[in-house]
Amino acid sequence: MNQYELSVSRVIDAPPAAVFAIFADYHHSHAAVLPKPYFTEMTVEKGGTGAGTEITVHMSVFGTKVTYHMVVTEPEPGRVLQEEDKAAGVLTTFTVDPVNGGQATKVTLYTRARTSPGLKGFIEKLITPPISRKIYNEELDLVAQFVATSAQVA
Repeated sequence: MNQYELSVSRVIDAPPAAVFAIFADYHHSHAAVLPKPYFTEMTVEKGGTGAGTEITVHMSVFGTKVTYHMVVTEPEPGRVLQEEDKAAGVLTTFTVDPVNGGQATKVTLYTRARTSPGLKGFIEKLITPPISRKIYNEELDLVAQFVATSAQVA
């Protein structure tokens, strides 16, 4: 099967439970850390917190518009959150691991996605991973800003 995989990791200065909660809250915090202009809209169709949530995500990257219908699961509750659009062949995983005695978190965003057949798929494999890494790094920047702002408010 034609597919690509990519991942980006970063240490965020917040406990794992706080970082996981950002990703699990699709009504507020997860929506707040999606980088614009790539993520143009996210609608919660069902649930809204962690496993069982269903969302529709609209993206626009270099003029290409894509819509995903993602179902959220928690293969490891409190540690691993997955979003999957089986029809599109896209799986994204958010993993949080404690570092520094649990005072900080190593966050890993991972995606595996099916590509088109033939030459188009070959081009997708070349172009999509670097663009996705850029988007994921921006998302992790926003997560770090979100926890820093939340800590100032608390």
